[in-house]
Amino acid sequence: MGYAVALGGKGGTGKTTIAGLLIRYMLSHGMKPLLAIDADSNSNLNDVLGVPLAETLSEAREEMKTSVPVGMTKDVFMEMKLEQALVETEGFDLIAMGRPEGPGCYCAANNLLSSLIDRLIGNYPFIVIDNEAGMEHFSRLNQKDIDLLLLVSDPSRRGLSAACRIAELVKTLPMHVSQILLVINQVREEPASWPEGVYRIFGKEKVVSIPADPLISKFDLEGKPTMLLPDDSLVVKACEGLFDKIFRNGPE
Repeated sequence: MGYAVALGGKGGTGKTTIAGLLIRYMLSHGMKPLLAIDADSNSNLNDVLGVPLAETLSEAREEMKTSVPVGMTKDVFMEMKLEQALVETEGFDLIAMGRPEGPGCYCAANNLLSSLIDRLIGNYPFIVIDNEAGMEHFSRLNQKDIDLLLLVSDPSRRGLSAACRIAELVKTLPMHVSQILLVINQVREEPASWPEGVYRIFGKEKVVSIPADPLISKFDLEGKPTMLLPDDSLVVKACEGLFDKIFRNGPE
């Protein structure tokens, strides 16, 4: 793996929008080919990126239980479904994990998927993983080698508390994370200071604010991918500044 970025945080904080703008930035700075992984059970990274989504890996996992053709092994079937689920576009590819597991045993399917995804990731020098809300993927150690973890919150105490809990959890797990940043999104008025606990866990220099941008709601209502926000929009300018600092001595 070359350079992997993961995003986490409470739902509704604009995490997927930040993920899309990060992908936009990385592509514009030559960081490709890039694999975008939508690990959120409520898959909508494709909407932010403006690409169609054929199917998710969870759908393939469901099919494996009942629909493997006669004469085809489960390994070959899952590899075929993985290729079908991969959305290939100019500069980046996208794959979506889909909804959580239903009733029944998924051990074989999950082990196969994990192996196939590991192989897939090896083909890309740049990876962006948009995680579902909460701590599930981190506590299950689905991602063990992360160069940059962006924990996204809104200015609410609940959002900040969720980000702090994830940061503390990650530090206790046997996984390598080179850098963790807290991105406080949708800030309408910058406070004089964020809660002391936030600075204690992240460090003052690792806390970044992104202003609220009415264009995001406008694009959402009109069904426009937020990846196409104009360069002079508030959120794009703020994210560009953040990503410039991150990658100043980064993988380029």
